Amino acid sequence: MEIMKCPVCGQVLTREDRTWRCMSRHSFDIAKEGYVNLLSAHRSGDKIGDNKEMALSRRDFLNKGYYAPLADAVTACLRRYSSGGDTVLDICCGEGYYTAYAAQCLDRRFYGFDLSKNMVRLAAKRRIDARFFVANIASIPIMDGTVKAAFHLFAPFHAAEFRRVIADDGVIMTAIPGRDHLYGLKEVLYDQPYRNDEKEPSAEGLTAVERVRVRGEITLNTREEINALFQMTPYYYHTPSDGMKRLESCSTLTTPIEFILIIYKKA
Repeated sequence: MEIMKCPVCGQVLTREDRTWRCMSRHSFDIAKEGYVNLLSAHRSGDKIGDNKEMALSRRDFLNKGYYAPLADAVTACLRRYSSGGDTVLDICCGEGYYTAYAAQCLDRRFYGFDLSKNMVRLAAKRRIDARFFVANIASIPIMDGTVKAAFHLFAPFHAAEFRRVIADDGVIMTAIPGRDHLYGLKEVLYDQPYRNDEKEPSAEGLTAVERVRVRGEITLNTREEINALFQMTPYYYHTPSDGMKRLESCSTLTTPIEFILIIYKKA
């Protein structure tokens, strides 16, 4: 059973050759890379979200395995909370690293979407057995109650939409930064570095059933890797000029990484 729905009328989409189409004949062409754009016509996805250079930089950084401990934890949770053939949704999938990682280990029906067409294009180029599409997290084009397990890493939390798409016995996993996450980077950027508060998102209608803490340490040995990590963080948008200068002078960087993976079920 297909689970993607038409963003125009809400009916289920089915694939016909190189097109996804609903019963009302609204149609959405499949790009040559294999993804489909399900944003409304006035928001193409070309100029929203990360640009092409940032998308490539993120892909290259993650492919080197620096965040593999988090990918391991996500995959382990998917194994516990879903079974073979179940539907798994990667919310704000970026360039597809975590879906590709899990798909190597698990027999599931994987779907992933992001607001950035640049990201989704790279995800589709991974050529894994998954359906990737461009969409808005505030209005996910997925039929109600059809997802057994979803995961959502470092993106806005839309509890009502998450609750709508997961099955009654399904789960949604989210990741927040742990107390010491990227503290080594912040020591370079700020005169007074701070620890994260580990504030969990507002999750009305959802109940946390498990929390998994993931820790590690990474060392980056090139300017390109340091800049790639920096671009993946919110600090990229509000760092003082002195901190930027210090970062630009770094040729190596060692920092702890720490994540808290929270698993929710419907309340």
